[in-house]
Amino acid sequence: MSFPAIVPKQPQGTAHRTVAVAFAVLLLATATVLANRVLPGWAYPVCGTVTAAVLLLLARAVGIGWAEIGFSRQHARRALRFGLGGFAVVVLGFGLAAALPPLGVLFHDGRVGSHGFGQLMWLALVRIPFGTVLVEEVAFRGVLPALLGGGERWRWRPVLGASALFGLWHLLPSLALTQNEAVRQTVGSLPLAVVSLLAMLAAAAVGVFLCWWRYLGRGLLAPALVHVATNSVGLVLAWAVAR
Repeated sequence: MSFPAIVPKQPQGTAHRTVAVAFAVLLLATATVLANRVLPGWAYPVCGTVTAAVLLLLARAVGIGWAEIGFSRQHARRALRFGLGGFAVVVLGFGLAAALPPLGVLFHDGRVGSHGFGQLMWLALVRIPFGTVLVEEVAFRGVLPALLGGGERWRWRPVLGASALFGLWHLLPSLALTQNEAVRQTVGSLPLAVVSLLAMLAAAAVGVFLCWWRYLGRGLLAPALVHVATNSVGLVLAWAVAR
């Protein structure tokens, strides 16, 4: 006499998190299309802020704690120290690179254009921090690793999963990379699809590093400040070099 196999039920919390991950990925896919192809420039930080807020509400709705996301009062000072330390290292490294002629080409970027000082400040202090850094850190170093089972400690699968999605997130921006002089000189002869793939792989690798810095610093503030330094300070230096 044989009995049908008994398949254990999936824990309700796990099922809810699986649905939440799918919703988060769909939300982020919609957000990147809107931000890069549909919305006017002034709406870019609004889109990023709203997306980050929805992701936080989603994580809380399925029982993710603030500390799991990266907002721990207990470790706030540690996160700030690591964030400021990383910020200083990036600024120093960029400053040295900009001062050396062989490396100065890294800051020759056609996407910077001929921005006035006011527009530069808008980009560096508003658009990038709220339209790029906020949503990317909340999504790929906070909410997604937590939904994938990361908790408050480093775990490879959640980190690699969130970082792979971070690479895919850069698909549309990667299509404009050949406007950077260093990229054009290095891989400009390759098909755009290959350049885009390389850019997404590089972004995924950066995502792993930022996850590591987030867990080392015990909070999202640590990678967020490094991210601001890389994007905003990099933009200001590219602008200065182009003047």
